[in-house]
Amino acid sequence: MKVGIIDYGAGNLRSVHKAVESLGVGAQLVREAGQLAEIEALVLPGQGSFGDCLRHLVEQGLREPIRDWILADRPYFGICLGYQILFGGSEESPGVPGLGVFPGDVVRFPVSDLKVPHMGWNEITPVHREDPLWDGLGAHPHVYFVHSYYPRPALETDIACRTSYGFEFASGVRRGNVVATQFHPEKSQDVGLRLLRNFFTSVIPSGARA
Repeated sequence: MKVGIIDYGAGNLRSVHKAVESLGVGAQLVREAGQLAEIEALVLPGQGSFGDCLRHLVEQGLREPIRDWILADRPYFGICLGYQILFGGSEESPGVPGLGVFPGDVVRFPVSDLKVPHMGWNEITPVHREDPLWDGLGAHPHVYFVHSYYPRPALETDIACRTSYGFEFASGVRRGNVVATQFHPEKSQDVGLRLLRNFFTSVIPSGARA
């Protein structure tokens, strides 16, 4: 099995790459569309801004191939910005269109007594505990967040988990073989590694696994 990690000039590539390979899964960096033919699953890590991420994907000729990959229900795991770009747009970068494969938008946390960015450990509540994605993770696993913006999925059926930070927001989505989270599995220690393992084993046929 070969996993492609999208390299758009930013993002937490080293720790994501290390996390994937620690699971015994082959991984390579993807910088151009031609490399997609070599892989079976995509991971798009995210650090930086919504607008910069989309701009780099356009410049590398990756925006539409990634969108087509997701629309074809091929295995995709989006992390942080890799989650946010699935939606139509973000308040962080007005006028910059996202991939638009999930209905909804991305907004900034409202002004309150809570610190923004939302940074550190927090718990998630899976919506469907029977989903193999959550195997072995308990009812309220703790994961690591670093973000000032969060998606608002328009469809309840897309929401995979929720988190409370002053109010409840959708901290992850799942639709078929497409999974994305606002939190960072690669920074979430054993819980994050278990989640990634569950993803790979639930979306890739057993005969194709390493």
